[in-house]
Amino acid sequence: MSSDALIEINNLNFSYGARPILKGINMSMHRGKVIAIMGGSGSGKTTLLRLISGAVKPSAGYVKFDNQVIHELKRDELFKLRRKMGMQFQFGALFTDLSVFDNVAFQIREHTDLPEPMIRDLVLMKLHAVGLRGAHELMPGELSGGMARRVALARSIALDPALIMYDEPFTGLDPISLSVIGSLIRRLTNALGMTSIIVTHDVQESLKIVDYVYFVADGVIAAEGTPQEVRESVKPFVHQFVHGKEDGPVHFHYPANAYQTDLNLEGKLV
Repeated sequence: MSSDALIEINNLNFSYGARPILKGINMSMHRGKVIAIMGGSGSGKTTLLRLISGAVKPSAGYVKFDNQVIHELKRDELFKLRRKMGMQFQFGALFTDLSVFDNVAFQIREHTDLPEPMIRDLVLMKLHAVGLRGAHELMPGELSGGMARRVALARSIALDPALIMYDEPFTGLDPISLSVIGSLIRRLTNALGMTSIIVTHDVQESLKIVDYVYFVADGVIAAEGTPQEVRESVKPFVHQFVHGKEDGPVHFHYPANAYQTDLNLEGKLV
C-alpha cells in the first residue's frame, strides 16, 4: 500500500446468508482524495461502507484503515478508530428534537471533555464552513432538504475525521442544492486533507468533483478510472451507466424463471 493510502481493500468477500454480495473486491483510497463508488441498486455499494466502518465483517479478505485491519479490532479499539470517521446518511438523518447547533455539538459532547464555550466556537466554525452559522438556532423541521444535508455535513466534520463516507448525498436535491453540496464536499476534502467516499447514482455531478471512480456490478469491480477515463470509456457497462442507456449489460429485470412458468401459463396459451 502506498504511503498516502488511507484505506486498502484486499480480496474482500461478503454474503448475506447464501447470497454473495461482494466477490473479491480490491480498492485503494488515498488521503486528500474524493472517491466515488457507483453501480446499480443492490450492487453492494452501501455494504462496502458498512464493511469500512466495521458494522459488518467480511467472509474473506480485509479492509485496512490507517494500517489497521478493521474486522480484527476489539470492540473498544473499533469505537476508538471510528472517531476518525464521519458518516453522512441519506437525507441527513438529523436528530429531529435537537436544534441545528445541538445536532453538530452532539458528538463533540459525546466524545470529548471540552468546555461548552469551546464547543460553541467549534460548532459555529463548522456551521460557518457550510454556510449555515446563522441557522444554528433552527430546528430540523424548519430546514429545506439542501440545508439539512449541509447541517449533516457540518456534523460529520465536527471531530475533524480522516475519512467521511457519504451515502447518496445528492438524492432528492434541486440542481442548486446539488451543486452546493458537491462543491462543499470537494472544498472540505481539500481544506481538511481528509478522504471522502461518495456512494452515488448521480454520475454527472460526481464526475465534476471526484478524483477516482469505482463501478461495482455483480459483486466485482466492473471498471475504474479517473473522471476523464470514465467519460471516454467504451466499456459497455460504463457507457450504459454514464449515459443512462436502457440497453446494455445491466438489465432491468432481476434474474427469474421464465415469465410463463411463474404464471403457470404453459400449455394454457392459445
